[in-house]
Amino acid sequence: FLQLQEELSAIEDKVAYARQFYNDSILSYNNTVKTFPGNMFAKLYGKKGREGLKIPEVERAVPKVEF
Repeated sequence: FLQLQEELSAIEDKVAYARQFYNDSILSYNNTVKTFPGNMFAKLYGKKGREGLKIPEVERAVPKVEF
């Protein structure tokens, strides 16, 4: 049971890290698209800013595990 708890905790940490990495990448991309000289190339190729990952509060609820 303790091993299962540790594994669930590790999985939650990995998901949080992946979400943060994705949002940081989007922030970097948006900064490039909005600043010189990246904005010139972005307009040339039709690139626009993107939104970060947003998860509804309903889906963020911690699942209940019962044994």
